Amino acid sequence: MLNYQSEEFKSLEELREIAPSIFTKNGSDNTSKKYSHIPTDQVIRDLELLGWNVVDAKEVKARKQVGYQKHLVVFRNSDVVINGKNGDTVYPQILLTNSHDGKNSFIFQAGLFRMICENGLVIATKQFEAMKIRHMGYDFETLQDVIKNMISNLDLTVESMNKMKQTELTEKQTFEFAKQLLQTRVAGSKNTFNDVAVLDVLQSQRTEDNGFGLWETFNRIQENIVEGNFQYLTPNGKLRQARPIKNFRQDMNINAKMYEQALTFVA
Repeated sequence: MLNYQSEEFKSLEELREIAPSIFTKNGSDNTSKKYSHIPTDQVIRDLELLGWNVVDAKEVKARKQVGYQKHLVVFRNSDVVINGKNGDTVYPQILLTNSHDGKNSFIFQAGLFRMICENGLVIATKQFEAMKIRHMGYDFETLQDVIKNMISNLDLTVESMNKMKQTELTEKQTFEFAKQLLQTRVAGSKNTFNDVAVLDVLQSQRTEDNGFGLWETFNRIQENIVEGNFQYLTPNGKLRQARPIKNFRQDMNINAKMYEQALTFVA
């Protein structure tokens, strides 16, 4: 689960304990001759030079190809911050995914970290698409261009946030919104949910998220869905408690889809 409770940056030693695949020095035997191995820790060091430091990292559990599996590294720059009203401070973040099996490029996505609830969001809009760097095309100048491009798009992030904050929903719209986001969570399974689950994910965990504002409504629904604060119905009609999302690939995918759906409600 993309939940960054610490405001402190991670050292390389800490990262080695959390996600050792970051430091794999060679590509797997399955990579082609054209594959150029760039360990993720080199990108981490290069991003530090650009002012972006690691706040979290995760890797996929692997039985085979251990050390080459997909992993996630989350970066934050203390000088890049969006200060909102009532202490609602948001830090833009860079999410880097990579693997050393030759199947993935370096993929950079934009995210938001909301201090008020220690919760992470993944931005997904047509204007803010993920950016890739192929291993064989990696160098510091290329990385610098990617980061500059992402930073230049921060205005789009602020704009989308402000539009969400300026949008008020009706009670009926909030219920429909919650249903849509819950459907994103159960999509691909035969599970369903009832109106009680919809009301559960609309429950606020803090007073700052009360009300019918789109931004506040989205944040409380997103948090409850990711944390598993609702019950779903199995195909045979039995109620089961949802579990928190712990797989970072599922977390990023669902978060991105939910953010995109939220923007469809912008006035």
